[in-house]
Amino acid sequence: MDLVLNYADSSLLTPYIYPETWLEDDPSRQIISLFFLTNLGALVLYLLFGTLSYYFIFDHSLTKHPQFLENQVQREIKQSLSALPWMSIPTVAIFFAEVRGYSKLYDNIGDSPYGWFGVITSMLSFLFFTDMLIYWIHRFLHHKFFYKRLHKAHHLWKIPTPFASHAFHPLDGFLQSVPYHLYPFLFPLHKVTYLGLYVFVNIWTVSIHDGDYRVPTALKEIINGCAHHTDHHLFFNYNYGQYFTLWDKIGGSYKNPSSFEGMGPLDLLKKLNESKLANGHRDDKMPDGDSFKNK
Repeated sequence: MDLVLNYADSSLLTPYIYPETWLEDDPSRQIISLFFLTNLGALVLYLLFGTLSYYFIFDHSLTKHPQFLENQVQREIKQSLSALPWMSIPTVAIFFAEVRGYSKLYDNIGDSPYGWFGVITSMLSFLFFTDMLIYWIHRFLHHKFFYKRLHKAHHLWKIPTPFASHAFHPLDGFLQSVPYHLYPFLFPLHKVTYLGLYVFVNIWTVSIHDGDYRVPTALKEIINGCAHHTDHHLFFNYNYGQYFTLWDKIGGSYKNPSSFEGMGPLDLLKKLNESKLANGHRDDKMPDGDSFKNK
């Protein structure tokens, strides 16, 4: 995060916002700046990719699903926007520790003992490490004691839209982000790679709520996509994973998505529409009482 902070300082904060006497490396100034930048970044990522996904990917016929709530999109956005500032408070504390040099983040490829190979492998290990921890944190949040206090707010959306991606109780949202922040304190990670992964994580979170249940055939058993996560919202105790199905299979919580079996939300809508058409057709052809009398 210090890359973002340094850029903001040089281009905006130092020349236009803060007085010259308030040095860039002052801890209180860094905390204030990080709070502003973290909230701005989270807001932009959420609204930008949520909006793009909602208008260009999300199947709007899902809004007619029986379990789609009244004014749901507005409620998802409202919950997200109210939660993000609170989630940012502990996040800023972690970013501050990074900026002060307590993490294993590094600036140059040459600082890695394995060069570019180390950068690539760190990306893969980041995904597998965070997927493992998020699985167990997520499953922990489904314990009845914590569920009703923290996680239930996210499960309000049975048929989520992309805007449900960040619609959490603030503590729930932060707890599920902890693995992302923990990784660079345990393992070396290039700073630009970390920023790229941070953006990717937010996009992925939107994508597993985007109503597009298609997954390439070769990846259906591997990738935890929107079809898997929608079944998590619908059936509660399945598919806790973030990126992969690995830990659900290890933990015995894997469920083959209902959309892959012709029983998903879109399949239900299709059957309901067919039923309405069939009933309407029968009603059109059915003679009324006066017709029978006339005969």
